[in-house]
Amino acid sequence: MSEPDGPAGGRVTVTHPSRQRPRMRPAPLTREIDEQTGLGEVYISSLIRSQLRLALAVLTVSLGVLATLPLVFHLFPEVAAVEVLGITLPWLVLGVVVYPAILGAAWFYAHNAERVERDFVDLLDDR
Repeated sequence: MSEPDGPAGGRVTVTHPSRQRPRMRPAPLTREIDEQTGLGEVYISSLIRSQLRLALAVLTVSLGVLATLPLVFHLFPEVAAVEVLGITLPWLVLGVVVYPAILGAAWFYAHNAERVERDFVDLLDDR
């Protein structure tokens, strides 16, 4: 004689564990952003303003430093006449120092823009 298929002879349904958990509903702020409501627009515009402020700050400092170099070399010709390894200081600064400085500014911007985005996501997850 064979044994019954399940409790009290009935069938047993086996499902994947994820189907047994209730579905998570999105956070209210995420829903506000997805549905493009007024509150969602406020949060997104805040993120955009923060990143724009950061971009303008990095751009202002970078352009300010680059714009003052020719002025310094023009106002102080003795600095411009300094030679290092047979190369005048203005060419050395423009050819060697400026590019790593620009890469540093780009890294600073990217790192902080990602931080702003992480803070924004954390704000959404907290609500």
